[in-house]
Amino acid sequence: MHPDIRKIVTYDEEVLVEGFRKADTPWRMFAVAAVVRNPWAGRYVEDLKPEIQAYGPVLGEMMTDRMIRLAGSGDAIEAYGKAAVVGLNGEVEHASGLIHTLRFGNHYREAVGAKSYLAFTNTRGPANAPIMVPLMDKNDAGRRSHYLTIQFSIPDAPRDDEIIVVLGAATGGRPHHRIGDRYQDLKDLGHDIDNPASV
Repeated sequence: MHPDIRKIVTYDEEVLVEGFRKADTPWRMFAVAAVVRNPWAGRYVEDLKPEIQAYGPVLGEMMTDRMIRLAGSGDAIEAYGKAAVVGLNGEVEHASGLIHTLRFGNHYREAVGAKSYLAFTNTRGPANAPIMVPLMDKNDAGRRSHYLTIQFSIPDAPRDDEIIVVLGAATGGRPHHRIGDRYQDLKDLGHDIDNPASV
């Protein structure tokens, strides 16, 4: 059982000027999206596990390889994330199923040497729906400079019976980051960094 992939789309953005000021280093964000036939479209399926276990490793390995080629190396990626958009004849659970499995995400996490979890979105929409890929620092979840979002769309996807599966990355944070990291907020509020909710 293999995913039926109709197309693969690459998004790549390099920002030279941000906020009316030149970036010291170009700000680059990029993504790889696979448009996959939804094996559960149009019906209720109780057990999604067989397809998740079959599709996850194939998509994870193929898409991770493409991301690393775009970046030049796993070390070049500082922020990362994932997303899925299911077509109108599917459930958000279907989008979630293909990206919320370690059989998918661990390929990417290991290739970039990450410690943080992969930030994510899972949504439903028609062709040309916005694809939003949230990113965060691959090793430091509190580093706000790397709280980023890649946004793009694919004019003919997802079709009603498809799912778009996406990996995203950035080679750095926002060029003129100046809002601080969450650790200072925690300190100002008298919270323990290791127990931010004070529970």
